[in-house]
Amino acid sequence: MSLSQSNSPRFVSVALVALTMTIAAAFPVFAADKKPAPPPPAHAQSPVPAVTNDYVHKEFGDNCALLPGIGQFVGDLDGDGIDDLVLAARCKNPMADQGEYGFRVLDPYDTYFGYGNVKVTSGFVTEQPERKGIVLLIVHGVGPEAWRSDKEKPKFLLINLSFTAVSVKRVVLKKRTLLGIYMEEEGEGEQMSSVVFWDGKKYRYESLGSTME
Repeated sequence: MSLSQSNSPRFVSVALVALTMTIAAAFPVFAADKKPAPPPPAHAQSPVPAVTNDYVHKEFGDNCALLPGIGQFVGDLDGDGIDDLVLAARCKNPMADQGEYGFRVLDPYDTYFGYGNVKVTSGFVTEQPERKGIVLLIVHGVGPEAWRSDKEKPKFLLINLSFTAVSVKRVVLKKRTLLGIYMEEEGEGEQMSSVVFWDGKKYRYESLGSTME
């Protein structure tokens, strides 16, 4: 090839096209392959009919009983498209029953403050006797029957949480919208708010601060 041919406009254009195709093959445009964000989960609902202590005893043992006056909620907490169940309860000795009934005891509150060993934190005693043993029970749904299924299901018992009211609402986490368990506690002219949510591996706690009445 002569020098004049290599400098011709036609040769330069062909070379640029070839170079562009080579770069495109080596570095694909990832934006074109980027998956759209999943739609937000449906709003939580109340189970119909309401869950009874018979269900609680079946899934978590006789040491647990429903906490009256607190709502029950059904919604997709873990983002898998299957409904999960949230209940407030009082449990006498959850550590003793977790092996028998196949649930995990978690302590998102103390883990948030750096104490992650539930074998230790499960022994913490509250200064308020009326708050003793209060927990959240969570059942992740499996298959078409979701949390009602008789199949083995991921189940969690969350200890050392303080609340007088519970609701399940949407929470935004790293540009993903999930359902979070919001807790409110009122006392001595102050209202504390916090949320527990599934981060893909476990339930995490976040404080939302307090408001003075």
